[in-house]
Amino acid sequence: MKINWKKALGLTAAASMLLPLAACGGTTNNAGGENKTSGTTEVTLSVWAPQEDQAKGKDGSESWLAQVEKKFEEAHPDYKITWKNDVVSEADASKTVTADPAAAADVYMFANDQLGTLVKAGAIGELGENEAKQVKEQNSQVLVDSVTGTDGKLYGVPYTANTWFMYYDSSVFSADDVKNWGTMLSKAAVSFPMTNGWNMASWFTKSADLTFFGDNSNPTDPSKGVTVDVDKLTATTKYLVNMANNANFINDDDTSGLDNLKAGKVHAYFSGTWNASAVKDILAPDKDGDGKADFDHYAAAQLPKFTVDGQEYQMDAFAGSKAAAYNPNAKNTKVASQFAAFLGSADAQKLHWDLRGVVPSDNSLADYEGNGSDFGSIAKDPAAQAQINTIANTSILQPSIAAMNDWWDPAKAYGASIVNKETTVDNAAQKAADFAKLLAAMTKTK
Repeated sequence: MKINWKKALGLTAAASMLLPLAACGGTTNNAGGENKTSGTTEVTLSVWAPQEDQAKGKDGSESWLAQVEKKFEEAHPDYKITWKNDVVSEADASKTVTADPAAAADVYMFANDQLGTLVKAGAIGELGENEAKQVKEQNSQVLVDSVTGTDGKLYGVPYTANTWFMYYDSSVFSADDVKNWGTMLSKAAVSFPMTNGWNMASWFTKSADLTFFGDNSNPTDPSKGVTVDVDKLTATTKYLVNMANNANFINDDDTSGLDNLKAGKVHAYFSGTWNASAVKDILAPDKDGDGKADFDHYAAAQLPKFTVDGQEYQMDAFAGSKAAAYNPNAKNTKVASQFAAFLGSADAQKLHWDLRGVVPSDNSLADYEGNGSDFGSIAKDPAAQAQINTIANTSILQPSIAAMNDWWDPAKAYGASIVNKETTVDNAAQKAADFAKLLAAMTKTK
């Protein structure tokens, strides 16, 4: 949902007319821990955000967070805000916030796989009606679900998606080539992180009916465990064994993929937007620094399909979000919740892209042309479009409940057994059966 600053200002002013006015020049205290002076609410708001969002630009310009805070003040002239900003990354939010929720920041940014822990600790506030409406209007259903608790309530405001997709060398592969694994492997080398549990699930959700906690669109019931069709899993495992034996398949052990792309040993590579700059430097380098690529083979796409026993299946990436939240222990939860929503507003997401290249989650910004920044147009950015298309077409929600922790190591080991040739076509049925039993036994005990 696009935020119109002037409209927001008008609405805020109108709303303030409904509030009791303080006596001229007087100061009163209220239960929300705020002071009101001459009709202005004085608020101290503590905010935790990543270092990158608090760093000034190369030209000395204000950070993303500082600029958003200023715009929030402009949209709310009835608030006089004292900001207290500290550095806490999205990845560390859960650990830091739950250590002492009462002492934690009023507003913070988090990765959605921490949602269950934050809710259990009473450290994240339920969104109000207006904020919930904003989230639903801005985001795909996958991202709405990513900030929905097991109780069906919304707890965060997404500002970017978190998923992975495929980068490729457009001088080697065409846009049609990268739609199917078979076509790619027949033409050139491709790397894939077969020994990473985050990526391994992508092979089985469609081809082997791999289902997480009852429903891949709402994986919230740990009692239902992780289930899979063993016969179909066997068939897909045989496919992966044959693929791993293909000379054009190279396993990415989480570090070698990018190096192999740079060395020209592979021509397609699976990762996310966090590696966009590194991939672009390889496939569209600007060695003389004149702002123009020496050549441009930089391309990206949503996940491809693959064919098992004559049937084509779509890969599915795990998807989640990074979101802003407010602490229900904040002295002024109203202002805290409003600012959390503001951090995920369309204009804040535009600024995030312009300053840092953070791909917006807001559906309306898929064609955003940028505001003269180095990152240019979202509509013309390969990685941004690949992420948007992956979220829309080739992803499932990554479960955020604690039982999901039982997936990662077994999935990694299953992929490793294929890469290391411990799993073969001959023993694939037994390996698949053992894997299914292991998942069922581990996840249903939670």
